[in-house]
Amino acid sequence: MPAHLYRHARIFTSAPRPWADALVVVGDRLAYVGDEATAARVAGPDALIHDLDGATVLPGFVDGHAHVVGTGEAAAQVNLWGANTVEEIQRRIRTWAEQNPDAPRVPATGWKHGDIPGGTPDRGMLDAVVADRPVYAQAYDFHSIWLNSAALAEAGIDDTTASPPGGTVHRDERGAATGLVDETAMHQLVWPVLDRFATDSDRDEALATVLTAYAESGIVGSTDMALGEDDYAAMRRADAAGTLTTRIAGFWRVQPTGDETGNLAQVARAVELATHASTPYLRVTGIKVMVDGTVDGCTASLGEPYTNGTKADPIWSLAELAPVVAAADAAGLQVAMHAIGDEATRVAIGAVEQAVALNGPKERRHRIEHLEVVDAADIDRLAALGITASMQPVHADPAIQENWRRVLGDERADRGFPWPEMTDAGATLVLGTDSPTSPHAPLPNMFIAATRRSALDPSLPANIPHYALPLADAIVHATRDAAWASRSEHLHGRLAEGLYADFIVLDRDIFARPVEELLETRVLRTVVGGRVVHPAQPGGDR
Repeated sequence: MPAHLYRHARIFTSAPRPWADALVVVGDRLAYVGDEATAARVAGPDALIHDLDGATVLPGFVDGHAHVVGTGEAAAQVNLWGANTVEEIQRRIRTWAEQNPDAPRVPATGWKHGDIPGGTPDRGMLDAVVADRPVYAQAYDFHSIWLNSAALAEAGIDDTTASPPGGTVHRDERGAATGLVDETAMHQLVWPVLDRFATDSDRDEALATVLTAYAESGIVGSTDMALGEDDYAAMRRADAAGTLTTRIAGFWRVQPTGDETGNLAQVARAVELATHASTPYLRVTGIKVMVDGTVDGCTASLGEPYTNGTKADPIWSLAELAPVVAAADAAGLQVAMHAIGDEATRVAIGAVEQAVALNGPKERRHRIEHLEVVDAADIDRLAALGITASMQPVHADPAIQENWRRVLGDERADRGFPWPEMTDAGATLVLGTDSPTSPHAPLPNMFIAATRRSALDPSLPANIPHYALPLADAIVHATRDAAWASRSEHLHGRLAEGLYADFIVLDRDIFARPVEELLETRVLRTVVGGRVVHPAQPGGDR
């Protein structure tokens, strides 16, 4: 088997020796990363030469928080990103419905609460444009869904349907269901209906779509949050067929049942999968729990009320969450806890504290996801406990911040998304996208991380610019640290001997060019396990 010598490159390794000129691939692994002369000797005289003409090479990105199959599904739905008004939302939904007359239902995604006057959508707004088919419009944050009357009927939701703990079937002043359903009510009452209509073929197609998008944008690994049986089965099929071109570390979704036995049974299923069904491309590494909702929907759990006077309780109380975290911790699983508000963050930290007290010293890599509104004292607590801070620059994009800031008020908003405070306290910081709640492409995500400016509208002023990160640090957090945080550091995340040859080649030197060019930079080549999964440009090799 001849070696492949990639030379004449500017290689950023995300490793202790951050820069190299060449790398050698033997089979699916890196045999050497360093200077060209040594690389040539290691590769040998029969090596296949890839002259990169001075191009920049990075470790492939590892999305620290994503919903993989959901990202592929969203690509086929009505795109409501940037709609901004009810009229534009209606126009896009009407157009899609007219262009897809045989579709039995109309799926949409991407509307924001700030797009709707008062922040509360009503089914009548959807009935006005599509009344003959169910319309399911997912909010951009995937914590709320908006249904028309036909969809409410299909889901069996009426004016008497009870809201489960941790979620709401919204009603108007007359007690009638408005069509807005959020949090656990959405999970338990709406998503299972949509899952019934999705086939294995649909999920396979959605996975293939996102794998292509990942390869084109330079993502070689993804951390799937809230993995379930159907999506996992699609990934297993792709892995068995050899078409899984992104390495996926899954966190198994654990839903609150109101019963400790039912909660722990879900943990047991995750233990079973983590123990018996891992491959280099697919494995279950932990569990995921939703401790609260979102700021935009006023369902994130805060210590003090929103500006409208409301407060949201955590979805899991500490008493309910602690046994779940302790059981996963005892079994060696990682625990990822969605906590956006400061009160939810305290619940998550408290659950880890109890697990440490109960199970004693051991190697742990538990995580808190999002951490959008967090007290400085709690940053110190999570860092001292070794909890990873998993955060998403795309959520701080100024183009989607208006409603977020309005419902929080200036004092809390001005401490939003404090990425450097995590690393200053000693916590590991991991960057991701949470796609499809935000665009999946990593390079625009790095632009936001390095500038706190908008990738959607770069003309907007920066959002708390002193929280920006140096570009090289942001890339490390989105490669090496993201791999470490899902126990994948033995696979990839750095360019170093012995790891899989997972890397990307860019069309320009992003470290030497103006930072705005991150929004234009293209990935010329994506290599996973030594295999080119996104092709090089003609004439790039000899």
